[in-house]
Amino acid sequence: MSHRKRLHPDGVLAPAYTGRLDSEPVPALRLPAHSMDPAEAYRYIHDELMLDGSSRLNLATFVTTWMEPQAGVLMAETFDKNLIDKDEYPATSAMEERCVAMVAELFHAPGLSDVDPGTATGVSTIGSSEAVMLAGLALKWRWRARRQAAGQNTARPNLVLGSNVQVVWEKFCRYFDVEAKYLPMEPGRYVVTPEQVREAVDENTIGVVAILGTTYTGELEPVAEIAATLDDVAASGGPDVPLHVDAASGGFVVPFLQPKLKWDFRVPRVVSINVSGHKYGLTYPGIGFVVWRDKEHLPEELVFRVNYLGGDMPTFTLNFSRPGNQIVGQYYNFLRLGRDGYRRGMETLRSTASRLAEQLAGLEGMRVISDGTAIPVIAFELTGDPGFTVFDISHELRAGGWQVPAYTMPADAEEVAVLRIVVREGFSADLARQLFADIERVCTELRKEGPLRHSSEQHFAH
Repeated sequence: MSHRKRLHPDGVLAPAYTGRLDSEPVPALRLPAHSMDPAEAYRYIHDELMLDGSSRLNLATFVTTWMEPQAGVLMAETFDKNLIDKDEYPATSAMEERCVAMVAELFHAPGLSDVDPGTATGVSTIGSSEAVMLAGLALKWRWRARRQAAGQNTARPNLVLGSNVQVVWEKFCRYFDVEAKYLPMEPGRYVVTPEQVREAVDENTIGVVAILGTTYTGELEPVAEIAATLDDVAASGGPDVPLHVDAASGGFVVPFLQPKLKWDFRVPRVVSINVSGHKYGLTYPGIGFVVWRDKEHLPEELVFRVNYLGGDMPTFTLNFSRPGNQIVGQYYNFLRLGRDGYRRGMETLRSTASRLAEQLAGLEGMRVISDGTAIPVIAFELTGDPGFTVFDISHELRAGGWQVPAYTMPADAEEVAVLRIVVREGFSADLARQLFADIERVCTELRKEGPLRHSSEQHFAH
């Protein structure tokens, strides 16, 4: 029987489950004085993570929470590869180049080669947040170069964007000393209009940002119409302002659901696009891409070259070291799914979202703002005064495991409060059925008994 006993190093018989964790508290804020058995360390952390919510039921996030097991294995096998070490890991580096080329081709970048991935101008990033910073820097550098060449002042650059942008654009403007010219929303309209853009741009505008799939509602901003307005402004003697498309949420959806919609490099004024691979690119976080129309739109001054990793290596990123496994996961998706796989996957998600939106619209006192047809995102609000709020619904749903965010809309529409459901890979039609049943039950109970806990605001998970 002795072979069944598990002993501490000092020979004392250990409890069956947690060993010393049963008798000694583990320091939370200081390094422990002694080492821990690896199985015990695993169990301690594993058990604490059970207190997190289920990622699969987190309908607040756009970020991928399910991948095929084979992708998970490949990513686990490549955690140890540093993507920046391109000479040491040439295969991973080649996969990155291929991914950038595939994204550029998907967005109709001109002049691409079928055999040379280097003809695509872009880079993989840690999500769209880094991609946004890089795109913004390119806009600022090009604007400054034009102004300097003309002998004009470069002290007050500004960026025109809607108040509905993700917070990373606010960070870019603050971190890199660019004035943010926010275009306000209004109740019932949660995207910018070409007329707003026309009034906002001036000689100091480094660019305009249009969003393909807004964080608040999932709606598509009118990229082609905004571009046409900027064309008119330039043709009439006004500033010649470039357009950037933030396609973080919609860049891997719209090309497959609305292939004829012109929002990408088919629109001549679009100079750069960012997209999140870890959203509808279907890869675990964090992976993103930023691509430019051509090399002309990425200033050479922003590209650094280093040779201390074994070879002359150009790099344009804010971060340096990062794991290569996200690129491996993204490349797996591109090969595994192809255009047809992405199209069928997005059609399925849209179908699930549309069906759920239709059911929600049938509930008493519920109004659907976006129905999941643009991208698979549903935003809906309460009408009248049912005696409870969207925050109460969100709170009650959490008791059942569902994480459905409630939040107020952006500037000049703050009086509108909504719930949002992001339909992602892994959220099946059966889960949608159960979610609707729970929403219907919660609304019935709140209408009958009133909220047990009132809340006026909730953190908005971008």
